[in-house]
Amino acid sequence: MNTHVILSPPHPFPFPLLAFLTPSSNTSLSHPLIRRQSLCFSLASSFSFLKFRASFKSPNSFFHSQSQLSDAEQEEDDYEEEDEDDDGDDVAADDYDDVSGDVSDGVVYGDDENDAFQAETIRHEGFKWQRVEKLCNEVREFGEEIIDVDELASVYDFRIDKFQRLAIQAFLRGSSVVVSAPTSSGKTLIAEAAGVATVARGRRIFYTTPLKALSNQKFREFRETFGDSYVGLLTGDSAVNKDAQVLVMTTEILRNMLYQSVGNVSSGGGLFHVDVIVLDEVHYLSDISRGTVWEEIVIYCPKEVQLICLSATVANPDELAGWIGQIHGRTELVTSSKRPVPLTWHFSTKTSLLPLLDEKGTRMNRKLSLNYLQLQASGVKSYKDDWGRRRNSRKRGTQTSHDDDGSNSMSEQRSLSKNDINAIRRLQVPQVVDTLWHLQSRNMLPAIWFIFSRKGCDAAVQYLEDCKLLDECETSEVELALKRFRIQYPDAVRETAVKGLLQGVAAHHAGCLPLWKAFIEELFQKGLVKVVFATETLAAGINMPARTAVISSLSKRSDSGRIQLSSNELLQMAGRAGRRGTDKSGHVVLVQTPYEGAEECCKILFSGLEPLVSQFTASYGMVLNLLSGVKAIHRSNESDEMRSSTSGRTLEEARKLVEQSFGNYVSSNVMLAAKEELSKIEKEIELLTSEITDEAIDRRSRKSLSQADYKEIAELQEELRAEKRVRSELRKQMDAKRISSLKPLLEESASGDLPFLCLQYKDSEGVQHSVPAVFLGKVDSLNASKLRNMVSSDDLFALNLVDTDSELNKDIEPSYHVALGSDNSWYLFTERWIKAVYKTGFPNVALAQGDALPREIMSTLLDKEEMKWDKLSHSELGGLWFMEGSLETWSWSLNVPVLSSFSEDDELLQNSQPYKDATEQYKEQRNKVSRLKKKIARTNGFKEYKKILDFANFTQDKIKRLKTRSKRLINRIEQIEPSGWKEFMQVSNVIHETRALDINTHIIFPLGETAAAIRGENELWLAMVLRNKILLELKPAELAAVIASLVSEGIKLRPWKNNSYIYEPSSTVINTISFFDEQRSSLLQIQEKHGVTIPCSIDSQFSGMVEAWASGLTWREIMMDCAMDEGDLARLLRRTIDLLAQIPKLPDIDRLLQRNAKAAADVMDRPPISELAG
Repeated sequence: MNTHVILSPPHPFPFPLLAFLTPSSNTSLSHPLIRRQSLCFSLASSFSFLKFRASFKSPNSFFHSQSQLSDAEQEEDDYEEEDEDDDGDDVAADDYDDVSGDVSDGVVYGDDENDAFQAETIRHEGFKWQRVEKLCNEVREFGEEIIDVDELASVYDFRIDKFQRLAIQAFLRGSSVVVSAPTSSGKTLIAEAAGVATVARGRRIFYTTPLKALSNQKFREFRETFGDSYVGLLTGDSAVNKDAQVLVMTTEILRNMLYQSVGNVSSGGGLFHVDVIVLDEVHYLSDISRGTVWEEIVIYCPKEVQLICLSATVANPDELAGWIGQIHGRTELVTSSKRPVPLTWHFSTKTSLLPLLDEKGTRMNRKLSLNYLQLQASGVKSYKDDWGRRRNSRKRGTQTSHDDDGSNSMSEQRSLSKNDINAIRRLQVPQVVDTLWHLQSRNMLPAIWFIFSRKGCDAAVQYLEDCKLLDECETSEVELALKRFRIQYPDAVRETAVKGLLQGVAAHHAGCLPLWKAFIEELFQKGLVKVVFATETLAAGINMPARTAVISSLSKRSDSGRIQLSSNELLQMAGRAGRRGTDKSGHVVLVQTPYEGAEECCKILFSGLEPLVSQFTASYGMVLNLLSGVKAIHRSNESDEMRSSTSGRTLEEARKLVEQSFGNYVSSNVMLAAKEELSKIEKEIELLTSEITDEAIDRRSRKSLSQADYKEIAELQEELRAEKRVRSELRKQMDAKRISSLKPLLEESASGDLPFLCLQYKDSEGVQHSVPAVFLGKVDSLNASKLRNMVSSDDLFALNLVDTDSELNKDIEPSYHVALGSDNSWYLFTERWIKAVYKTGFPNVALAQGDALPREIMSTLLDKEEMKWDKLSHSELGGLWFMEGSLETWSWSLNVPVLSSFSEDDELLQNSQPYKDATEQYKEQRNKVSRLKKKIARTNGFKEYKKILDFANFTQDKIKRLKTRSKRLINRIEQIEPSGWKEFMQVSNVIHETRALDINTHIIFPLGETAAAIRGENELWLAMVLRNKILLELKPAELAAVIASLVSEGIKLRPWKNNSYIYEPSSTVINTISFFDEQRSSLLQIQEKHGVTIPCSIDSQFSGMVEAWASGLTWREIMMDCAMDEGDLARLLRRTIDLLAQIPKLPDIDRLLQRNAKAAADVMDRPPISELAG
């Protein structure tokens, strides 16, 4: 893997050459029914207000004096998560600091290019498409050899950047390319240049995006570059010129095309002469819900196809490029940390707009500390007055705490209580107009204002309806554009937003119709909208560059509560700021909220980029397309060649594909690192162990002690070692006598009562545990066949004595026994683990005449268990195992007494004289060893000798720590197993049980054929519904309503003012959905059985709305007093149309259903919900 890293000159702070002003926490706007507050202007603030008015171009501009809307008020209202049609927001975003990576051949490429604003302009005649056509003609005349980076760069009328040049060169060398660079840095140019080269060669290029809106946008842009006949579009909604040389599509479409290729081994993998595939926004790979699509494309893509992967700046682009290089082919990495338009960071408070960072860009601006803001708020009436007062104080030579260096701000902050901090922050929360005043007065418009709530966006627009940001000429242009739009799409006009739009303000979120959003984007790009209030989905690749990005909060609502933005999310939104070729710098403004201040902003800003994380998961479509082979039913319209070409992959072949995921690549690197560390630890343990052997200690003693002292200690040590050997032998004899004494006690109880006993062991950490239990009996004598068979057949329970010929071992001959502990756990053990057996126990007497005896009852309960035993400890005399009991054994375990209730007199072992004699001998020898140690301690040379022993003990402790670390590493290595395959097999088992595919013979049944061809979240569930004959009884509108119930996940009711109505579905639709709900329960049970958690969605709540639309109601009729947002209903209708449009193309579907589905889709696909394709 080759890597090119574009580095900026070194800086003390990782954000290069930027005059950082302030990012702050942002606040979401409130419910549109905002509280109205009157403005009380002091003389100074009135002056400020008048000055603000004067800054606008129009003489008629003014701000309404009645409605003030603050971010704090907005925060009090509900947030809603944005759920765009493309299901998922971008989680890996751009950064603007240097990205470190591997440097190919030791060469570091410097960023010596000027930024876009200063770039040399190269004049070319004609339009871009004409220059492209000219190049293509030259290639046809002189051959492909003339295509080089300079020829491709000549298409553009500006000098391309170095990272773009390096990426194009890598592409021309035949490599796949991974490009990681900030937002708006020009990554698309690389793909466009590759497209020019590919078209000139007469081949094809696929360009994929994660969003349909982005695909539509790229389609329009590429038609301007290549001409209409060369560019096509393929999304779930549109198919335009699909055989074109440049084909733009959504990522899922390409994945499904690759399924058809990879499913048949003999197909060769060719994608209709496709040379290049561009994966735009490849950092979506980290998206939880959709990231697997990008991984599957890379895994399934034929190796002869070049990949161009365009990513925002992430922490691990080298891992991404390394993975692609390993599984796909030669891949080169090109990274750039330089933004063509540098960013300036600001922080907005009630009275000011300040830099977020200090001059060096390494710390927070001291004027944003809580203590500073507290002092400022305590005696300042207005921003203007405060500025004048501080200027006068400096003239007088006085110094206040405002002029501190800020070094103690954090320590001072600790003295503030939580209530104080919240009070200070609430006082500093600006109104929308406060921040807008600064943007207007500093010429920082146009701006995208991110608010994480639809209602917040709409409320902000209404609040600014009387704030005129356009001059008369611009207003006239907007009126004309709106008039044209109204004529073309009368139902798509968002009437509640028209007044704000004529003032230069608009909202852009998932609650708006797609047509209206496209209209807003067009006006914004023309400079006719000065402020767009948008949700974070606007940051995901849509081309709406602005001079300023305002981020209203650092946190947002989610299903699990309030969550903080990640650094990637923050920087992705910030990347919208700065227009190449227009702005010298972009501005990012973060806003004080009641929840976050400048400290939190800096914390996120300095936290660094997040890495790409694999989200690879198995789906029904994946499994069916990889494993499907011979069809169970052959149709008359299939040729013999088609039948013979179908040969599914074996499980082993499928496993090799699945285990090529990005997550497994990263895990393998982790495993290699862990093994290297383990090797180092083992070598260190070996070295340290050699330093504490008896020979090593003896050598040190000779060097440190005099000859007489050494001789004395050496003789005593030799004597001590001999006595220790005797002690060890006596310990073994004592254990042997204990076990031999226990045997008759346990045998006696086998036919009598169930005695209590104490089990004792040490865990892996050396902690000793004592467990009271009731003894059940010897395994061989119990009526528990499952346990008996397990112990006799499993090698884990084999009893292998070290010396079978010794008298000692003949006396022991340990056996396995069973007891139920007071902790309701079963224990399996040998005599080695019994500390004591007590006289008392459970009487083995039936509770009532005819009942079974307690031993029989407990044996039966034991045999009902699944025999999942875990080892607690081990010795040469057998192991100690445990298994959790059941609810039925719980009452028995509660009657086991605690150990403290027993006395020594209760212990039966005390009656064994051989055991008592052996114990006394052992204790006597133990005391002898102790006396000998004390004697050594009184010798003359012991002081020096103790230092040697202390060193040995210290080294021994270090060895123990290293062994613990080594054990953890070994466990970690064992736990690192290829991910994805387990889930793949679980899904396979569901498919096998539902008779969609026989995973052994690879015969695919009609249900599997249908499921394999469907695009959806749960393809198997959708196929089960579509193949049911009950759908044949439905009319087209009713069919559309039932289909809508399958795709309505994430759609919500959003009551607004008095708008609280939705259409109810017909009784036929309700009955049909109820029928499918019962079928759904059966599939969920099968999924649960095999550990599959793929959702099976069905919900009739919105089916009436779809039925009404499919029945011919107009948009105005259906939206009258509707409790749904226009965008939500449009998205539901588009999802329904998408699935309906698939039905006629699915295999083995009844023709009547196919006709009804087509009829319903045709009726529903009408304005204003139709998407713009070009």
